[in-house]
Amino acid sequence: MDEARWLSDEELTAWVRFTAVLELLPAALDAQLNADAELTFFEYFCLAMLTEAPDRILRTSALAARTNATLPRLSRVITQLEKRGLVARTPCPKDRRATNITLTSAGWEKMVQAAPGHVNAVRRLVLDALDPEQVTQLSAISAAMLTRLDPDGRMLVTSRPDSTSAKA
Repeated sequence: MDEARWLSDEELTAWVRFTAVLELLPAALDAQLNADAELTFFEYFCLAMLTEAPDRILRTSALAARTNATLPRLSRVITQLEKRGLVARTPCPKDRRATNITLTSAGWEKMVQAAPGHVNAVRRLVLDALDPEQVTQLSAISAAMLTRLDPDGRMLVTSRPDSTSAKA
């Protein structure tokens, strides 16, 4: 095993702060979405990926890749969303072995209702704490980490062009 390159004091501080964000932010987003829309952040993320897909339809495997979910986890979440009428499963017409997930009109309405509160939470918890230069730096830092964490670009954010019109 290689000798460890220990963290400098500055690196350790940055790492501990970043770890705190990784722990606290998902819970804060979950709490907001649960209170406002009776959704978890992961459910919202799945629905959001469907809103951006052509005809609001994705194969299960594509949705799993875009959300970084295992197929069993995604299947459990889709089952719950399907019971609530927010998505529908249908056989893929191009591949009988595959299943498509479609955002229903009720799912679209749920996203229309949930999105403003979620965007406000993203602004309040993350973006409003940063100046414009820091937002640009956050994007660049995240992109640099994604080249290591998602080298194949499965989640599609690695290759997403910088845009001020991107949806949260």
